[in-house]
Amino acid sequence: MSEVPAMYGEHALLREKIVATARAMNAESINRGTSGNVSGRIDGGFLITPSGVPYHAMEPADIVAMTDDGHAQRGLPPSTEWRFHREIYRARPELQAIVHTHSPFATTLACLDRGIPAFHYAVARAGGKDIRCGAYATFGTQELAQHAVAAIAGRKACLLSHHGMIAAGDTLDAAFALAIEVETLAEMYWRALQIAEPTLLSDKEMEAVLERFRTYGRSIDT
Repeated sequence: MSEVPAMYGEHALLREKIVATARAMNAESINRGTSGNVSGRIDGGFLITPSGVPYHAMEPADIVAMTDDGHAQRGLPPSTEWRFHREIYRARPELQAIVHTHSPFATTLACLDRGIPAFHYAVARAGGKDIRCGAYATFGTQELAQHAVAAIAGRKACLLSHHGMIAAGDTLDAAFALAIEVETLAEMYWRALQIAEPTLLSDKEMEAVLERFRTYGRSIDT
């Protein structure tokens, strides 16, 4: 079994960032209570929020270091959802951070087994022409982890049936920003559905939007 860092001094900045992100989820009303979880990749594994600890009382030393083979350091138990964090990191080496929330509008859609289709071009911010809703499985199980990997394939975000939302990125800031974006889109889609089924953008248009987003916000060499 590979060893995991047990001291707060290991990955101190990432530990602090995970705590700050977890608190920000509740402050921004995309999560409530102790639901949801946050992680960041490290060499040989990842750091993740502990299970059942209120975010306002969480300290950087409480963040749990885990190995790729699922072993945790001594101390607080990891989030019950550590398995889907591990499996996403295994499947997607480019992703460095994951934010999982039970945000109200995204979870409402997930409880209807509805993903978010191409009703608005910003859906492409999640990396594809839609945001899928993964199949249901009991929380904390390997089965749910497998469903999450399938739902987020080729994307950076997905919903989980009767559960919540996952957003990932190359930094914690990026993952958190995407989580807010997905919740905003879920709210807009839910509101549109109160009037009628919205018309959807074509696959061709979404491909054009995806191409534009690949260079969006980047500096231009002159």
